[in-house]
Amino acid sequence: MTENQQNDTDVRDELNGQAGSGVTDQDETGGESGADTQTSDTATGDDADGIAKEFEEAVRQQQAEEAASKEFEEAVRQQQADVQPASFSNLAGESKGSVANLDMILDIPVTLSVELGKTKILINDLLQLGQGSVLELEKLAGEPMEILVNGKLIARGEVVVVNDKFGVRLTDIVSVAERINQLK
Repeated sequence: MTENQQNDTDVRDELNGQAGSGVTDQDETGGESGADTQTSDTATGDDADGIAKEFEEAVRQQQAEEAASKEFEEAVRQQQADVQPASFSNLAGESKGSVANLDMILDIPVTLSVELGKTKILINDLLQLGQGSVLELEKLAGEPMEILVNGKLIARGEVVVVNDKFGVRLTDIVSVAERINQLK
């Protein structure tokens, strides 16, 4: 007999012992008869059996929860034991693969913009602007313009006019190290 079963039996015996100790004699007022006491004893016995059954069910439920918890912990331990680090092949010597990979991105559109200059102004000053207003920019006249791809600086250049359209002649390409620093 397990410890839980012994506890169930002890509780049931204790409850049945209390149920059988009802009063069978009349009390001092003489208001209770033996028949009424017998009915009361039976009802108390039924209540004790119900309580004992509820207790047994609660114990069984607790045991089931403990077993499920142990199974879960075992499954977690087993999954942790199966975890292995990822391994990658060395890509340093594969020059043909890098050309093929570059071909995959050649059709991706990017936004190229030339930044003439910037300035910060108050909202009040912005509201005062009208046709013919002049904005002073931070860049000096003759200073190279910045060429941005998707908002990242890649080169600098000077403005030229080609067939009545503006263009930019590249004067400086940003180094790879500078471009990497921009990404951080």
